[in-house]
Amino acid sequence: MTILHRPLIAAAVLALAAGLAQAERADRDKPMNVEADAMRYDDLKQVNVFTGRVVVTKGTILARGERVEVWKDAQGYQFGTITAAPGQRAFYRQKREGLDEFIEGEGEVIHYDGRADKVTFTRRAIMRRLAKDKLQDEVTGDVIVYNNVTEVFTVDAARPGAKDPSGRVRAMLSPQPSASSPQPPAQPPATLRPSTRLGTEKQ
Repeated sequence: MTILHRPLIAAAVLALAAGLAQAERADRDKPMNVEADAMRYDDLKQVNVFTGRVVVTKGTILARGERVEVWKDAQGYQFGTITAAPGQRAFYRQKREGLDEFIEGEGEVIHYDGRADKVTFTRRAIMRRLAKDKLQDEVTGDVIVYNNVTEVFTVDAARPGAKDPSGRVRAMLSPQPSASSPQPPAQPPATLRPSTRLGTEKQ
């Protein structure tokens, strides 16, 4: 099923209970590990810049891109901006809390906000929900914001000048199990045990 929404609107605000849902809460407290071809530290801005086939892991989080900038705020929250190589998309994947499901997304630029606990995918953005590696839901747009705290994600259609000239948000949502789906066998009704005594028995 494909749903098309009007452009230039915050086109989809969906409760994650019906699609995407909260990510692994413990990830925000895990250390961030980065592999790359090169690293440069900007002492003035307190920013680490990694370039060349960059791979980032943080708990269940896996991210890939051509360039990654990582920094902390005064309270120690981590932030990162992942930029793809020209013509490519950066990648982000994270496990859902308590489920064998993953949220993954792509965009030319991905921003991770450790303080707000949200991820923003920008330009040619795609976001998917997978259960046991099987695609369940997928949305595309110019900007997708996944907020783990509010358990809501938003999808904005392309703005003037965006690379997708259609200016549309698109979503593929798997149906929920219907009433016609096989149901577990009903339990037999409870039976009453006959009594030969009247009144209330002493406790």
